Formats: sequence, structure tokens, C-alpha cells
Amino acid sequence: MNFVDFARSAGDQIDQSASLWERAALRLGRIRYQLTAALLCGVVLPLFLRTRFENWPDAAIQYDTSVFGTCVAVLIGFAIFRKISALPGTGSFVNIIPAFLTSYSIVMITFFALRLDYSRAQFAVSFGLVIAGFYLIGFLMSRYRHARFVLISSRPMSQLRPIRGVDWVLARDLATATTYRHLPIVVDHNSHVMTEDWERYLAEEAISGRLIYDRSKIVEALQGRVPLGGEKESADGTLSLRTLHAPGHLVPDSIYAPAKRYIDMSVAILLIFLLSPLFCLVALAIKVESRGPVLFRQVRMGYRGTPFTMLKFRSMRFEPQGAASTTSDMTANQDHRITRIGRIIRRTRIDELPQIINILRGEMSWIGPRPETLRLSEWYESEIPFYRYRHIVRPGITGWAQVSQGHVTSVDDVREKLEFDFYYVKHFTIWTDLLILVRTVMVVLTGHGSK
Repeated sequence: MNFVDFARSAGDQIDQSASLWERAALRLGRIRYQLTAALLCGVVLPLFLRTRFENWPDAAIQYDTSVFGTCVAVLIGFAIFRKISALPGTGSFVNIIPAFLTSYSIVMITFFALRLDYSRAQFAVSFGLVIAGFYLIGFLMSRYRHARFVLISSRPMSQLRPIRGVDWVLARDLATATTYRHLPIVVDHNSHVMTEDWERYLAEEAISGRLIYDRSKIVEALQGRVPLGGEKESADGTLSLRTLHAPGHLVPDSIYAPAKRYIDMSVAILLIFLLSPLFCLVALAIKVESRGPVLFRQVRMGYRGTPFTMLKFRSMRFEPQGAASTTSDMTANQDHRITRIGRIIRRTRIDELPQIINILRGEMSWIGPRPETLRLSEWYESEIPFYRYRHIVRPGITGWAQVSQGHVTSVDDVREKLEFDFYYVKHFTIWTDLLILVRTVMVVLTGHGSK
């Protein structure tokens, strides 16, 4: 069950003490209400406004085509929005415009290719009303709707409280769990010893339709991380392969993986021609500001544990190679070695563009875990079990850790970064990549998280 399902299921059984706005926000989290609102805003209202205020009549076929087109655009956009928002870390409104902009563009390009006559004004009004409607729904849900769960655990709740938008009720006895019967149950199997009374109670609640989850699974879904410590699944307290994938399914999506390689290649070939002028300008600026090579080359650990030479535009002053250490492979936010041009190209991620060559070689992908230096990779392998499992997918220019956490600048950030990387490996799908792509665009436009 994904993040949206968690939050929605927590609100399906509405607390009778909830206010009118809270009840409305909880109901708006359900598919049928959201889809109804989308069709009203995107199909019915634009048609009404067109027939009410348009000064000249159009052919009936144009009305039919426009209604059909807006309906298809709304349905496709809603499906994309739901798929992206089903992933964790998507509580903001960032997914609304990209999802519906994609769907409306697909329909309008199709109509243009087929030479179908339709009302551009009706499409524009439809798009605007759908966006406004979903932003209103998002505002109400973010303000009045919080997922609530009953937690059955003998441990403190300190690790759960920081999870944004979630309220927990700690139940150490059956009476407390019964008092909050309208809320789903989360069982902490690592700390709570199941007595016969608890097992009997949970069985009865499950039969009656009450939702019951495992604590480690729900924390993973809510935070978008596979915990490396604190939320361990195995009996000996270490991360297990069961945490990453169900037994017998250790390889990522077998359909999407090869298709992604062809998509990477196609986009790389297109961009290397379109961005050639930009490459020349950046190379000239780097050369003028400081001495040294234009490109920075560094050996990184790559796909299936094979080292490769990664390329970047040089963003730091050229200095002789210093002593080897794990911390020397990390760049601080305010590193004095970063040049003026370097700060600009790092903030906009332009410094990563030479990795298009790595993509064409098959060494990297557009989206995936960032490749680490050989020293860091060897250190992680000695410290963290199953670290090499990270290499089961191609490393990427941008990834889940980069858009969720930001730039890693210290050893303390490493463990959290790997939790995000393992989550990506576990949930390797086209929808995860689409979400990362949307959030990367927002990072580039706003500068947030691109330190």
C-alpha cells in the first residue's frame, strides 16, 4: 500500500468529533470525489461557459471533439497525478501542473497530428479550472487532513513523531486500541511481544475490516527511505535483503529496465545536439576564469560494480591531488575551492551535463543513485551490509536522494542518503522516475536542494 492509500485509509473511517472542514478534507482524499471534481472542472464547466458566453456558434463536431478531448485529458492527467502522488515525499502541490500539462499536451498534439478541429479556448479554460480545482483540494487537505494511526509498541515514539502530517496514538493495552477503533493500527513487531489476547484482538479487528500495518513498512512508505538502523527487520538487527525486495524478486522491473536504456539513449542524442552551444559557452567561461582542464574526470563505482570515469564541468579551482580520504571526496556547501562560474553551474546542475557522454556509453542513466568514488564505495561496503545491492541499477545524473535530501556534505549525511538510494532500488518504476524528474526540474528552477 502506497503513501496516498495510507493517508486515505486513515481518513475513510471519519471521527465523529471532526469539524465540517476536516470531514470535507478527508472525503476529498478519496478517488471518487477527486475524479468527480476533475470532470466537473475540466469538462462540464468549460462546456457550460463556452455555450453561455461564446458569441458565434461552431459546428457540432467541434463541440463533440472538444468535450471528448478535455475528458480524455482530465482522465490521463488524473491517472498521472495519482500515480506520482502515490509515492512518498509528494505532499506539496508540485505534481499538479506537470501531470495535467503532460496530459493536455498529449491530447492536443494528437489532435494536431490527426488534423481534428477543436476549441483551443475550451481546452485552455478546462486546463485552468482543473489546476485551480486541484490546488483548492490540496490546500484543504494539507490544512485539515492528517493521517492518524494507533501504534501498538512497547518502545518510545520519538522516531515516529518527526514524520510530517502524521499523528500517532500509542496503545499499550487493548482498551486504548479499542477506544480509537476508527483509526488503522500499526504494529511494531520488533518491540511488541504478541500475547494471545493481542493476537486474538488483531485477528478480530482484521476480520471486521480494520486496517492493520507493520511499523517498518509504513515508516518506509511515509518517509521514502529504507531504514538502515532503528527500523530493522531481521532478528539480528541488521539490514536484510527482505527489506529491499520480496524473496525471489531481487532484480528491478524487468520490463521497464531495458526500455529505460533506450529512452536514456534517445534523450541523450537529442540533447547533445541541442545543448552544444551551451557546452561551448560554459567551457569558455571555465577556461577564462581559472587555469586547468574544462572537464573534471573522476573514477566512480558504476553499474554492477564496474568502475568508470565520470565527466563533469570543472566547478572548483584546479589543485594537485591531495591525500586520499573519504571526507576529501565530499564537497562542503561553502567550499572555498568553488569558483564563481562553478557556483552558477552547480546551482543549476549544468556541471553534470557532460555525463551525457557517460549515458551514451551505457555507464550511467539520467535517473538513478549518484555514483560514488571508489574510496567511498569501498568504505560503505565495509560498513553497511548489502551496500553493493545499490549497483543493481545504473547510477544517474539525478536521483531520489538528491531531490529528497539535497547535497551530501558530511559523513553524517551518508547513512540517510543510502536509505533514500535503497528505496529507489526497491521501487524502481517509471512513476518513481517521473516523480524524480518533476522534482529535479523544480530544484533547477528554484535552487532549493542544489547546494
